[in-house]
Parts: sequence; structure tokens; C-alpha cells
Amino acid sequence: MFAHWRIVLALVAICVGMAALVESRPVEHPPGVLVSAEPVQVLVERPPFSFGDYQLTPLADFDVEARVLSVEKYRVDGGARLSPVDFALGWGPMSDSAVLEHFRIRQGGRFFSIHPDEQAIDLNTAMLNASNMHLIPADSVIKDRLASVKIGNIVRLRGQLVSVRGPNNFTWTSSLTRKDTGNGACELFYVESFERR
Repeated sequence: MFAHWRIVLALVAICVGMAALVESRPVEHPPGVLVSAEPVQVLVERPPFSFGDYQLTPLADFDVEARVLSVEKYRVDGGARLSPVDFALGWGPMSDSAVLEHFRIRQGGRFFSIHPDEQAIDLNTAMLNASNMHLIPADSVIKDRLASVKIGNIVRLRGQLVSVRGPNNFTWTSSLTRKDTGNGACELFYVESFERR
């Protein structure tokens, strides 16, 4: 009888593991540009607002539709309470599967990197059409929806690029251009609206 239950439990564990693999598998697309428009950014001057223990100052209204190139979740770094997930996003040529097959894309430590092969498009063009976004969900519903996004999803995010002040002299400021690279080049994005297709 005990052996029977061990077999049943093993089969259940295998099924759960297979379901998790299927659920986390990237969304595939045929070749072709999936998102042609660049992000829309409009600079603003608005007063700071409270968000938990933080003060967020809007710098720009921001609207981006893009293909998700990579997802990285954070639980223990200095910004994890504020921004629990980063998306590396691509638009224009960086939303095209035929282009992306010539790049390796990595995220970690709040950075993302793209590594081209010999047949890849120009790296500068690639970087102008991709960015790493530190996402601050405006509420728990958006937080849950962001957490469910997979590589390959097409998402539209709207909200504000912000600078942040928090406890213990914590500061964090968004980039306001897609042309920069390196430390400070990522968008710090307070997400108020989320759509996925």
C-alpha cells in the first residue's frame, strides 16, 4: 500500500513539474516586426507623491508597447520592495524573431546585456530599440499581472518615469533617454496601466 502511494505522489510531482515547464516556456512568434512604434515620453513637472515608505517624483509620462525579451524578478536587493521585477523590452527590429535569434539576452543585478553573433544587426541599432525597465507596480493587481508575464509576450505599459527617495537616504532615478548605456541607463517606471496580447 505504501509503495502505491509513493508511485501516485511521484506521478503528481512529475505532472506539476511538466505543467510548470509548459507555463514558463517563452511565447514564440514568426519572423517580422511585432511592434513598430517607439516608446512615447512626455516630460512633466509634478509634485512628489507618497508610495509606501517612498516619495516618487514624476519626471515623464511614459507609454511603451514592446516585446518582452527577458524577465528578472528581485526579492532581496535594495530596490526589491519597490520594484520586484525588471523587463528587458524590445521594439522595432528588436521585436522581430529573425533579428532576436542572433542575440543572447541576459539580465541580472538590475542590468541587461545583449550579445550578438556574427550575423546580428548593428549593436547600436539594437540598443536604441531595447531597454531594461525597473517596474514599480502601482497596485497589487498590476503587480500580480506583471509577475505572470513571460518572455515573448507583447505588453503595453503606461505610467510615469520617476525619481525616488526613501528610508536611509535611498535614492533611485530613471533614465530619460533610450540612447544611454551602463549604470543609470535603465528606466524606473511606475506602471499604472498594463495590457498583454
